[in-house]
Amino acid sequence: MENFSRRNFLKTGTAATALAAAGIGCGGPQRKSNIIFIMADDLGYGDLGCYGQKVLQTPRLDQFAAEGMQFSQAYAGSTVCAPARSTLMTGQHTGHTRVRGNRGATGTRPSLQPEDVTVAELLQQAGYATGAIGKWALGKDNNTGMPNKKGFDYFFGYLDQGRAHEYYPDYIFENDQKYPLDGKTYTHTLFTERSKQFIRDHQQEPFFLYIPYTIPHTNNELGREVGNGQQVPSDEPYSDRDWPQVEKNFAAMVTLMDKDIGEIMDLLKELGIDEDTLVIFTSDNGPHHEGGHDHTYFDSNGPLRGYKRDLYEGGVREPTMARWPGKIAPGQQSDQVWAFWDFLPTATELAGVDAPANIDGISMLPCFLGKPQKDHEYLYWEFKEGKFKQAVRFGDWKAVWLAFGTTPEIYDLSKDIGEESNIAAQHPDIVGQAEKYRLAARTYSPDYPWPNEE
Repeated sequence: MENFSRRNFLKTGTAATALAAAGIGCGGPQRKSNIIFIMADDLGYGDLGCYGQKVLQTPRLDQFAAEGMQFSQAYAGSTVCAPARSTLMTGQHTGHTRVRGNRGATGTRPSLQPEDVTVAELLQQAGYATGAIGKWALGKDNNTGMPNKKGFDYFFGYLDQGRAHEYYPDYIFENDQKYPLDGKTYTHTLFTERSKQFIRDHQQEPFFLYIPYTIPHTNNELGREVGNGQQVPSDEPYSDRDWPQVEKNFAAMVTLMDKDIGEIMDLLKELGIDEDTLVIFTSDNGPHHEGGHDHTYFDSNGPLRGYKRDLYEGGVREPTMARWPGKIAPGQQSDQVWAFWDFLPTATELAGVDAPANIDGISMLPCFLGKPQKDHEYLYWEFKEGKFKQAVRFGDWKAVWLAFGTTPEIYDLSKDIGEESNIAAQHPDIVGQAEKYRLAARTYSPDYPWPNEE
């Protein structure tokens, strides 16, 4: 069987061909399109109204979906934050990317290295102004994984995901310097303000803005102390609801994020660059059950099984939509299967530059533009916290290994989106195919070795 990391960089066509087919860049030099990637933290598949949520108010994201393309089968790169971000930045799934978990084998947090090429580096080389505002989680102070060393002209936010638990910190980072705060300033609000300022500052040139919000991640430490880790300035518009306070706060966080994303969309229209800007929204992994919050209270995983730290669908299938007026037709519902590692080749194709040969992603630009789309042979995830878990999706089949060396559970997602019926015993051929993909998908990592490699 052909190795996926070699197979999938065969493109559906050159960047120039795809852009010309979309009417982008034709008729002489034109401005390259801006790219904004907005990512929530621990938002579940069922947390938005456009994905079936009945209680939480998300009118601006629902409008976002109505104005663009809404995906029913889009996946995060992992089931926790750091590896999900690593797959997004490098275009490699967790069988290949540098950071494959929140902690490595020694208990430390691995960082991106100079040889790890990021989407920001490629877009920066293509003439884009690049900014990252929010939670980074791929490098520490003064090491090789700092955002400014990985292609970002400007960074404002948390370097370490542990510090990102605190929404009222005493400092965050601006580029490579500590940015002092008074412990009373809500960082999410700062991130929105800085994101809008970045757009204003670079409205006359092509830009890539990555906004990895921390909402609605909980403050785990505060949750252990007081039973409510959902930090938010106000529980409006849910103050009068007969809910536990932690659930009021969670709901208010989601609605606050929704409002702020709406402000960013409004700014693009105000500046007259709405049609020049591709905006993608998603979440880094499934909903959490932490800090006193119960992910079932608002049915955050919707019809899916599992949540954060699971490799069932609820841990990795995410609410995802793309909006690009004049290019992406409004009101579209897409069942295209894709994942975080597809963002890098999508962005580079849009920018008119080549993606590296060692990636696992496929450009989704044809899908966005209503053109024929190349599909993945399979998707792969692994997660090494506790038992070594792995998962593969190929076609409608999903294989989940709950521990190393075990027989996978097998599900037919076309009939069983909730992964309720393990049909491995009835399909030994599918088990065999899943095992082949599992073995082919992975390269050795000293930070994340298989149990038999330790």
